Amino acid sequence: MHDFVVVANRLPVDQVEEPDGRATWRPSPGGLVAALEPVMRASDGAWVGWSGSPGPAPAPFDADGMRLLPVGLSEDEVASYYAGFSNATLWPLYHDVIARPVFHRQWWRAYQQVNGRFAETVAAHAAQGATVWVHDYQLQLVPALLRAARPDLRIGFFNHIPFPGFEIFAQLPWRREIVEGLLGADLVGFQRQQDVTNFLRACRRAAGRTTRGASVTADNGPEGSRRAVRAGVFPISIDFAGLEDLARSDAVRARAKEIRVALGDPETVLLGVDRLDYTKGILHRLKAYDELLAGHRLGPPSASLVQVASPSRERVEQYQVLREEVETTVGRINGEHALLGHPAVHYLHHSYPRDEMAALYLASDVMLVTSLRDGMNLVAKEYV
Repeated sequence: MHDFVVVANRLPVDQVEEPDGRATWRPSPGGLVAALEPVMRASDGAWVGWSGSPGPAPAPFDADGMRLLPVGLSEDEVASYYAGFSNATLWPLYHDVIARPVFHRQWWRAYQQVNGRFAETVAAHAAQGATVWVHDYQLQLVPALLRAARPDLRIGFFNHIPFPGFEIFAQLPWRREIVEGLLGADLVGFQRQQDVTNFLRACRRAAGRTTRGASVTADNGPEGSRRAVRAGVFPISIDFAGLEDLARSDAVRARAKEIRVALGDPETVLLGVDRLDYTKGILHRLKAYDELLAGHRLGPPSASLVQVASPSRERVEQYQVLREEVETTVGRINGEHALLGHPAVHYLHHSYPRDEMAALYLASDVMLVTSLRDGMNLVAKEYV
């Protein structure tokens, strides 16, 4: 039993197959893991999440000093809960309908079912009076489910992406259920004040709740009693001290010099680091860079753009299409503007360990962050 439990869609590790056939675990890329890993190490807590592969849940295990409690998802649940409701319904809806959200009842049922399984796993492993910290849009029903099963718990929820205005949120047929799910928490956290304002309005309009300041009245306390739920702004940060120590190390500084040499030692190195996601504006960035190249304002060999696009949601059709568009655009730009031995764009479609990312940051003169809609861009903080 654990006094502190983090609940997120994914575990902070990915399973990989070694050349000898053994399965091992390695740290996952992404802002949530980077932000929470230091907290988990300090608190000796447990992390509940999906392993990333369909099938039965592995037994609980320890990795990188953390206790991990896996939740299993079937092939159908991966398609309906994860690729479907989470990433084809909620994600575009919460990002101001940059892409068209899709609504299916069977996706919603899968979302309910999987959220219930997460809540059951937490309830079985949380100590009496434990603090449970639920994360992100994939698990918005978990707080209320936990409140009903374990009223002794202290429950926090943090939303890592924007929360939409009500005119957009109202498109969701299950908007009331989502709001009621979030109101199972004692504290609901967001990145920006606008997100808090949008959430409070959704509580009033979608669920008929009374709000006073940043407090919402809910009636899911013991035996239906009323309780106050607080909404707040908590912009997420990074382990800046650890990153600075890493960036000052001799090995990372030497690697940064090697990177510039490998790029042909240009006068200016521009860097983009993103998940391959349509909210990050990667295509817009490439188009703008293409215009600078065409106007002879920048170009090889004096300037070089490095675009790291780590794989993301590769089962989702929209992301497959985006990858094809990005890679086609990179190929066209290089075909028109590259010199022999000096590509205009160095495109890298994989993730890098933390020390290599620190070296890339140090090697670059300009960091390009061009998100169309973002909750909180941790890459920007890491670069600064």
